[in-house]
Amino acid sequence: MLDLKELKPKYITDEQGNKISVILSVSDFQELLEELEDLTAIAERKDDPLIPHEKVKEDLKNSGLL
Repeated sequence: MLDLKELKPKYITDEQGNKISVILSVSDFQELLEELEDLTAIAERKDDPLIPHEKVKEDLKNSGLL
């Protein structure tokens, strides 16, 4: 997981000193995108029905995967 305290962003400002853009390293940018994708997947599945752990284990054993 990306530690936001470790990001060292550089900012582009307008004539009044307002931050208008940010510059990150490519690796930090890619890691942020991965985190965003993970959070999106979690949000999309938040209403999915829950399956108890024991049921999952039982199904995996019955299918020969565990």
